[in-house]
Amino acid sequence: MRIDVVFGATSLTPALVSGRVVAVIDVLRASTSIAAALANGARTIIPLDSIDEVITRAKAFDRSEVRLAGERKMLPISGFDLGNSPSEFSREVVEGKTVLLTTTNGTSALVSVQGARDAVVAAYVNFSAVLALLGTALRGGADVTLLCAGRDRQLALEDAACAGRYALQLRARAEEAEMSDGAAACALIATQYEGRLEEMLEASEHGRALRDAGFQRDLADCAAIDAYPVVPIYQDRQITRLGPDRER
Repeated sequence: MRIDVVFGATSLTPALVSGRVVAVIDVLRASTSIAAALANGARTIIPLDSIDEVITRAKAFDRSEVRLAGERKMLPISGFDLGNSPSEFSREVVEGKTVLLTTTNGTSALVSVQGARDAVVAAYVNFSAVLALLGTALRGGADVTLLCAGRDRQLALEDAACAGRYALQLRARAEEAEMSDGAAACALIATQYEGRLEEMLEASEHGRALRDAGFQRDLADCAAIDAYPVVPIYQDRQITRLGPDRER
């Protein structure tokens, strides 16, 4: 069994996806918003690469059944219902709806993991729930890939720290599992910021940019461990919540 961390979808090889359990991490903010949406009753979330794809796919739905969501350069997209702040995905707004989502980094990472045995969306806000699934898979002999979405094709501190937290906890549950150098490096980052998640988000390049753009609240929301205890499963190009009607 092996735990690998990959930095950005462009670094993902077929060997790191095929037959594996892959967790996609985009702490600021796609992973967090996806978990919030599902916890608040969204029926499904469809990640898409482009704004045009969202607009085209929306035509297949009655307008009352769908929510258009996403951002470019952190800012909400003109004409869309929602941006990418977790607090926007409230029960009043998304319950029973299909959310068509496009973001700068997170959704492109998600659509890159076709062929995985299972693909999940991971963050701090659903840490324990996702960890349980990954731990079961690892102990069952599956390899695990933690894919950090990053920011503008660069390593993002917040994603690396989150991946490191997962790697450390997975290794504690399966001591015989081997960690890649990337996983070991991320584990060191996670240890450095243990108990100081919001401080870490504030210090990160993306966190500073969000704060300067007026999204200070999002940093606290994204640091809230287990605030949304759901396991978002990505399958058949859509994300749904793991539950009694969708067991693995």
